[in-house]
Amino acid sequence: MNDFFEQIWLDNKVKDYFVVFGVILFVGILNRLISRYVAGLIYRLVKKNWKEVDKKTFVDLIVHPLGNLLVLLVAIIALYTLDFPTQFQATIYGYSTKQIVHATGTIVLIIFFTSVILRLIDFIAIILELKANRTPDHSDNQLIVFFKDFFKVMIVIISIMLVLKFAFGLAIGSLLTGLSIVGAAIALALRESLENLIASFIIFFDKPFTTGDVVRVLNVTGIVERIGLRSTRIRTDRKTYVTVPNKQMVDTVLDNISLSTQRRADLRLEIDVQTPATKLDSLVGKIKEILQKKDIEESQVHLLDVTGNALIIQLEYYTAPVPIAAFNALRQDVNLQVLKTMEEMKIRIAGNQPHLRVVETKE
Repeated sequence: MNDFFEQIWLDNKVKDYFVVFGVILFVGILNRLISRYVAGLIYRLVKKNWKEVDKKTFVDLIVHPLGNLLVLLVAIIALYTLDFPTQFQATIYGYSTKQIVHATGTIVLIIFFTSVILRLIDFIAIILELKANRTPDHSDNQLIVFFKDFFKVMIVIISIMLVLKFAFGLAIGSLLTGLSIVGAAIALALRESLENLIASFIIFFDKPFTTGDVVRVLNVTGIVERIGLRSTRIRTDRKTYVTVPNKQMVDTVLDNISLSTQRRADLRLEIDVQTPATKLDSLVGKIKEILQKKDIEESQVHLLDVTGNALIIQLEYYTAPVPIAAFNALRQDVNLQVLKTMEEMKIRIAGNQPHLRVVETKE
């Protein structure tokens, strides 16, 4: 029996084959148990930074790719202890079969390692989304999705570079130089899109407005319904859907009406110049009484100016930041009451005088 194990098959002892494949088989059978144990160790490290981490979600995400990586890594290390059979030595397109096998193993190892990293990125994104869902602003969720995809793309690009470097032995320095030139040309061609993308980051981090805010920008007033990576969608008071590039949302003057502490209303009355001063004083007093409403927090009424055409009375009053429909209803109520008061006092609006026109007729 010992003679059988000492026999040489394909430049290696039979005993070495049994040891190598036994180790691979052992790790393959226990890979799920081992990978769960390793995942548990990683989970303990993650738990220190994220207290609300769900262990089951973490383990389910990482166990399968981690187990495959573990089996592959052990298999490569075990097979590396064997001598490559001379019978299989051949050259294909200038590459020996040994180099091809080595490159294939390297590629597969990098792919499985990349899959583990991608699963970790997915898990981190899940944790961040859970935290973002607790806030009323949902723009954070869009940012998480973007960065998750961004980092995944970067990991894949780095993996491709590692394959080219370690599997094919290519000098990636010159390749990176070429890619940087191509990237600069693409960035120049897509300058406007990149500016909007950078502006979206400014909006996400600086938060001049969030989803659900009422804003006024570029003569457009409405509710922000969605903040994208290129543009912001606004539902106007006319129920139209306006798309504004993020660059303009950042570069132009933006009025966030939702953040105002009060709403202001103005009313300018141009009174007939023939109105007596006593009536004007009485009108101002009655208007002040009208403005003593519980929904009006501050108010001012005064005779602003006296001109040859009109006596001008200016009203200014402020309310709490109520919804626009309630604010418009209050303005209408105030305006109607002021008009009724003027009718009762028989005070005319400037220019509201009957005119007598003489028309000369020829016989």
